[in-house]
Amino acid sequence: MTERKSNPRALVIDDEPDIRELLSITLGRMQIEVVTAGDYASAIKALGPERFDLVLTDMRLPDGDGLDVVDWIQHHRPGVPVAVITAHGNVDTAVRALKLGAFDFISKPLDLASLRRLIKATLKLRSADGADFDATQPIVVPSGLRLLGQSKPMQQLRQMINKVARSQAPVHIAGDSGTGKELVARLIHDTGPRHDGPFVPVNCGAIPSELMESELFGHRKGSFTGAVADKEGLIRSAEGGTLFLDEVADLPLHMQVKLLRVIQEKSIRPVGETRETPVDVRVLSATHRKLDELVKSGKFREDLYYRINVIELRVPALRERLDDVPPLVDMLLDRVAGQIGVARPQISDEAMDKLLSYSYPGNVRELENILERAVTLCSNDRIEPEDIQLKPGQLLTDLPEMAGREFVAEPGADGLEGQLESIQREAIVRALEQTRYNKTKAAELLGMTFRQLRYRVKKLGIE
Repeated sequence: MTERKSNPRALVIDDEPDIRELLSITLGRMQIEVVTAGDYASAIKALGPERFDLVLTDMRLPDGDGLDVVDWIQHHRPGVPVAVITAHGNVDTAVRALKLGAFDFISKPLDLASLRRLIKATLKLRSADGADFDATQPIVVPSGLRLLGQSKPMQQLRQMINKVARSQAPVHIAGDSGTGKELVARLIHDTGPRHDGPFVPVNCGAIPSELMESELFGHRKGSFTGAVADKEGLIRSAEGGTLFLDEVADLPLHMQVKLLRVIQEKSIRPVGETRETPVDVRVLSATHRKLDELVKSGKFREDLYYRINVIELRVPALRERLDDVPPLVDMLLDRVAGQIGVARPQISDEAMDKLLSYSYPGNVRELENILERAVTLCSNDRIEPEDIQLKPGQLLTDLPEMAGREFVAEPGADGLEGQLESIQREAIVRALEQTRYNKTKAAELLGMTFRQLRYRVKKLGIE
């Protein structure tokens, strides 16, 4: 005779009897057993000996607050998800709870549909918890995505991904261009309770400013010239899943205000619509730019910065984890050879040593480009040092000297001209990396024509 699986159990903490009764009825209809507590002391007493699959706590309690409950659970029952109930508009307190480790928050007056979604997501997370997480192993998910590397920075990154995947808090992914920020975002989505929902990536820098509101929020038919039909919008298309805002620093200020409301109120209003509608999405963001500096200069809203940066996750540059270059080379050679349709070449020890001596200003994306050229140039299915073409001045042995050197014009025209060309080269390479090697956009960023950029690229020997 098989043992019947017991129903999930929830602890509801609120000093208002009406709220406790409402939550008990709602959860009971979801086949969840409910235990209630009216204050912090009785809640901790119940949490001590009993097993719970989730905890719902009001922020204001007679003898403490919800933050005390969240903190106690993180220290004594870290596997139990806890969500907080906040007063309407009190998002600052909700953000503090998320930083402490709360799973999610919901505002009063309670929307029962939103509450049920939150409960289902929490229970899905709880049921998915299994064996202990091993940070030394590559993260592998059903989609086949992998995060390679055994270095200490990558082990720490895997631990952080596993931790933040359990939460619904907004995560900001910082890191240089080419480090794999979108891959990290996809892994957070795929290893969390929303993995069955859509993952919708949005490149904020690629959408024209005048179209951004319609693209993100959608519109109603006839709301403006050209709106011949209703449009759902990218935020709504991420319903039940994850919205990934790549290059979020490129959002215009007027759109930053609207995004702030989406995160705070969990609702959107399409262009031409008079009412807001609830939306259930988790927001992840990324940029290679320093948001705190943009906030100081007034180019990014401080309130939005604190909302999207509840948890910051930094992706290390490749130069910080050179031990991971050999396994990355193996993986990328397989990919490149398959794309080109040639046999996978071997790589000599000398060629690998050359790769290990480089600083990779373009990170993993640059390593892949280097290997693409090497596969094309090599003979007899073997990559030798001469097949590895690296940017001058980027060897690791050059960097300490370069970092401490001030710009001083050297005597003679050749010295000055050479330094000016170096500055031009650096600016062009940075613009190309920022626009993902789109020369038209890079030319606009640099304030020159496409033909001028193409001439400079050829003259300066930029590949």
